[in-house]
Amino acid sequence: MDTGKSERPGLRERKKQETRAALSWATIRLVVERGLDAVRVEDIAAEAGVSPRTFNNYFSGKGEAIAARHLDRARRVAEELRARPESEPLWEAIRNAVQTQFSPGDTSGDAVGGAVDGGRAPDRRWITGVSLMISEPSLQGEMFKANAAAEAELAAAIAERTGTDVVRDLYPRLVSGAVGAAVSLVMERWLRADPPVPFGPLLRDALGQLAAGLPVPDREEAAGPRP
Repeated sequence: MDTGKSERPGLRERKKQETRAALSWATIRLVVERGLDAVRVEDIAAEAGVSPRTFNNYFSGKGEAIAARHLDRARRVAEELRARPESEPLWEAIRNAVQTQFSPGDTSGDAVGGAVDGGRAPDRRWITGVSLMISEPSLQGEMFKANAAAEAELAAAIAERTGTDVVRDLYPRLVSGAVGAAVSLVMERWLRADPPVPFGPLLRDALGQLAAGLPVPDREEAAGPRP
């Protein structure tokens, strides 16, 4: 009896998370394909196989639903960091935790709402749609809030791993902010690349530079080809 009672909330919570993710991803797909103003809550609910009322139970609007992908991924990164072996150096653990969420073959949606396959170049039409989507002023406010929450999630995990205090000590927030900035810059570069390039190598390069302490590149490397 007691075991059954303890398991049921976990099952309900997983179901809620699945519904939330389905609604978020449905919003992203439709907005990328049609544009933000052309997508109604009713369209999103139908795409996800739920009622419009269910959408409103999870999100206040389309912008929040789109930004939810970023926050969900940040939470998974923090969870993965906590699960990494204690013997693993911090920056190695961070690289592994972040890259796990952008691994080749992952088509569940990226931090700002596009499908990222870490090993392959994306479709140009999809990239164009994502670029238009994230340029919407109504979405940018939601993304700002999601970025702040994502940074706090990762900082808490870093503080636990390093034995620092997330409130009193600068270190966990500095590291979390640097990682968040790196991912954002890689996303920007990925969206602007012409022709399209794989996301994974850009991310590995950025995190590798952070782990190395951002050494000044030599001039030949700095002048090399850029995506």
